[in-house]
Amino acid sequence: MTGIEFLASFLRTGRLHGIGIGSTLGEVDRAVRHRFVDVVDEEGASLRRDYGFVEFYFNPGDEWVMSGCSIELHRLASGRPMAKEWARTMKVEFPRYVAWEAVREELARVPGAPELQVGDQGGFLEHRAEATGVSVIVVDDEEEGRGRHAGHGDVWSVSLWASVRAK
Repeated sequence: MTGIEFLASFLRTGRLHGIGIGSTLGEVDRAVRHRFVDVVDEEGASLRRDYGFVEFYFNPGDEWVMSGCSIELHRLASGRPMAKEWARTMKVEFPRYVAWEAVREELARVPGAPELQVGDQGGFLEHRAEATGVSVIVVDDEEEGRGRHAGHGDVWSVSLWASVRAK
């Protein structure tokens, strides 16, 4: 699957590889077969699981429960080995730069695509899909060219937040 198809599906469903808000740590372990680092805060009140350019956030309870995630696509501009490893382990191939226009075009082909609200984030535009809890941050600085970072019109990051409970 291409990274563009993957992101369009994520925007439509609020789920990555079948997991989303409310998924347990065990469910994430079964869905994501990739190297990671766990970071637990000093009080044990939160867990961040870092897979390189993808991070999941968890809250404690009877077990750790997913409260959000972030795909930091801007890291791929200078970190191609991360994308290659993700493609090998997760079967999703991301390009070095992800153009927002390409994601929008793919999303337009997806049945049931959510409506997006656009907001200014000072040099970035945020495209929020309230229905699925997914937010896309796009570089909106005309002088920002591609290089070791994403450029104008490229996706900087995609996040899932807990405004909806998609389980």
